[in-house]
This record gives sequence, C-alpha cells and structure tokens, in this order.
Amino acid sequence: MEIAKPYLMFLGDVHDQLAAKTAQGVVDWRRDWCIGQMRLPGCKADCGLQDMTIAQAAAAGAKTMVVGVVNAGGVLPDHWVSAIVEALDSGLDVATGLHKRLASVPAIAEAARRHGRKLHDVRFSDHAFATGKGTKRPGLRLLTVGTDCSVGKKYTALALEKEMRARGLDAEFRATGQTGVLISGRGVAIDAVVADFISGAAEWISPAAAPSHWDVIEGQGSLFHPSFAGVTLGLLHGAQPDAFVVCHEPTRKTMRGVEHPLPTIGQVIDRTILEGQLTNPAIRCVGIAVNTQALGDNEAKAYLDSVSRDYSLPATDPIRYGIASIVDNVIAQFPR
Repeated sequence: MEIAKPYLMFLGDVHDQLAAKTAQGVVDWRRDWCIGQMRLPGCKADCGLQDMTIAQAAAAGAKTMVVGVVNAGGVLPDHWVSAIVEALDSGLDVATGLHKRLASVPAIAEAARRHGRKLHDVRFSDHAFATGKGTKRPGLRLLTVGTDCSVGKKYTALALEKEMRARGLDAEFRATGQTGVLISGRGVAIDAVVADFISGAAEWISPAAAPSHWDVIEGQGSLFHPSFAGVTLGLLHGAQPDAFVVCHEPTRKTMRGVEHPLPTIGQVIDRTILEGQLTNPAIRCVGIAVNTQALGDNEAKAYLDSVSRDYSLPATDPIRYGIASIVDNVIAQFPR
C-alpha cells in the first residue's frame, strides 16, 4: 500500500504516552511527514506536534489522517468514528494499524465512498502472496532479530538505514509491522499474513535487487517466543538475510506476556544461523543492538563493552550511542 503524505496524527483520548507509540514512532523517524496532531478531550499523550483541528490540517495540506494509537484488542472506539468521518468529509484519506477494518464501520465506509477517499488498514494486506520459494536472489539483505518482542528491532533497522545511507550505501528500510509501514509509507504487516505465505510475503517486500543494494528488514517477534516464533521463522526464511543484528533488552528476565525465560544473545545468534541457513547458507551476525534505556550511562557502557567482548561483535545502543560501529562491520564484512 502507498499512503499519501503528509500526515495528521490522531491520538484520540488515550490515557498514556505508550498508547500513542505508533504515532510516536512515525514522529521520531519521519517528522517531516507530519503536519500536526489531533487530540480529543482527556488525551494524555503528546507527540510534540502542533495541535490542529481536522479543518486546519486539511487547509495546511494534510493528505492522510493516521490513527496513531494502540490499545488492547486493537479495537476502534465508537466515539472516534465521528472524527474519522470528519476527516474523510474534509478530503483526507485515513490509515490505521488497528485490528478492526475501517470499512467494517458503515458510517466510515459510506463517507469514504461518498468522497472517493482511501481507507488504509495497515495491519491487513489485500495482496495475494505466493508461498516462499527460498531461491537465492541478487541483492543484499540485513534482518534485525530479537531475544524478545519489543526490544528495538524496528528502531535498529531504521537507524541502520539512516547510517548506511549517510555512508553512501544503497540501503532501504523494509517494513514488516503496522508502525513500520506508516514510517516507510509502504510494506506488509507480516503478522497478519496467513501462515503459509509469510515467507513469500517476506520475499515480496525484499525482491531481487542490484548486487550492492541493501534491504534493511524490520524483524518481528523472537525465535524463542512461544507465541510468535512462527512469524519470526517465516520472516527469517523469506528475508534470506546475508547479515543480521541481534536486538536485546538486558533487564528482562522473562519474555513479554509469558513465563519463559529470556534466551541469551548467544542462543539467538546460534539459532538464527541454524534456521537461516535453510535459505542462505552464508548468513552471519554483524552486531548487537541493546536497548539500554533502563541503565545509567556508566552501567550501559560497561554492559556494551562486556557484550562486545563476549561475542567478538560490535555492540551499541543505536538511539543512545549511534550505530556507526555496526555499519563499520557491515562494510568490512561486505566490501563493495
């Protein structure tokens, strides 16, 4: 899907900043695509954009209103419908990453039809994917993988793309989740693809390319997570990565939402190579990205130094300290 820009970010009346993480992700990486934010009374989130009404945003040139929130069950509250209809009536398309399809709400479907506007259900794709074939294709691919969910795979991939481009590399972020699709303007929410076609969808978003072109593919889940390992494995096989970066959050003891213990970084490296060799026998780890937000500066630097020594790989927090060391290793491992 191609989503028209710029965006008006709709934050609704969410009760905390975390609930607006989709909007915040877009603002963090594509602020120039965002005209402003619309908040309903009682909203406790703020992405630092100018507050606007829908009419003001339309007058300023907004093309799409993005429902930039997440909530339990991915539902669309009834009292948000009028704002979505107003956006459509004002000439904007509407995009959402929620589980409920916009067109399933009669008032929204009718407003879109009446004005010829597009409804983007980012979590869903109407594309008919083929099954994965596993045939080696030209181009280079880097995949972010994790010791758990929500450890920074998307932000790491985006940081890699930014640094690689700054170095003159031909690199492009490939989105596999709803927030990533909104950040890139295209992609596939891989967790909504029927299981048989996950690897095929991954092949589709990172197709054959020039020999020196890098697709930097956003990872999902973890090979060790009992809930999401199936998605992670299908993505790994279809992405066919030449390189991967392990993403980790060091303060967790168990994986999110389950009682299973967190795997070690070494276990993730070994399992990723073992499983990834099915479609790319030359797969290799090129770095470790650690979310050190919960650590003090001295503690974070000591931890990163320790991890780097233990695995003989560059280790960094991409947001806190930048990702140059990992890109250095990518260039060294894959000289042009």
